Amino acid sequence: MKFLVGDATRPPGTEPRIIVHVCNDVGGWGAGFVVALSKRWPEPEAAFRRWHRERAGNDFALGSVQLVQVEPALWVANLVGQHGLKRAGGKPPVRYEAIRAGLALVRDHALRLGATVHMPRIGCGLAGGRWEMIEPLVAEELERHGVEVTVYDLA
Repeated sequence: MKFLVGDATRPPGTEPRIIVHVCNDVGGWGAGFVVALSKRWPEPEAAFRRWHRERAGNDFALGSVQLVQVEPALWVANLVGQHGLKRAGGKPPVRYEAIRAGLALVRDHALRLGATVHMPRIGCGLAGGRWEMIEPLVAEELERHGVEVTVYDLA
């Protein structure tokens, strides 16, 4: 796992790349990392909102992933790993098992595409997760299977 200071919406290179981020399960989009994504590309937000709106007939749920192509060799993975928007009963909205399940799906996409994976410290912003809980999930579900991962911290 590589750690870089920089913008996770601008992963370097021309080879296939996937940007992973965590979404909530109530269809909310408008705060946190998604703001940066939406400034670069309209497709991830539009696809997420449609996926949520039509959830009765698709796989939208905690642990699911929606892969959205935004450039010829670049995809955004909308990973549903957050239940609700706020703390409830003292518990943050992050759902570690959903993130693990979603990362396994991202792994399948990355291996099929021959892609590297790029992300901010997923689940640690508005979702309220702790990186020391999420980093091992990234290592187990991606790196252990040969998927190269870069994690970005803003300057």
